[in-house]
Amino acid sequence: MHSLWSLLFKRQPQRHFARLDAQGLCQAFKCCEQLPAGSGWVEVSESRLQWLNRPLPGNARVVQRPRGNRLQRMLAA
Repeated sequence: MHSLWSLLFKRQPQRHFARLDAQGLCQAFKCCEQLPAGSGWVEVSESRLQWLNRPLPGNARVVQRPRGNRLQRMLAA
């Protein structure tokens, strides 16, 4: 029965976020569907405990792709 519900109601995949302090050090992690409320949250590829109280490695951040219609983006440029 669970598989039937999962086919009918698709959920967005969980995304990983890290909260950075003013110095850029990782203070917390959170997994959710949308960007958490508050400041300092950045999307990362995964949550690793070894990043706590350290700066994030360069390849940890997820690059945000522009959303929306490609034609609209081209016309706006």
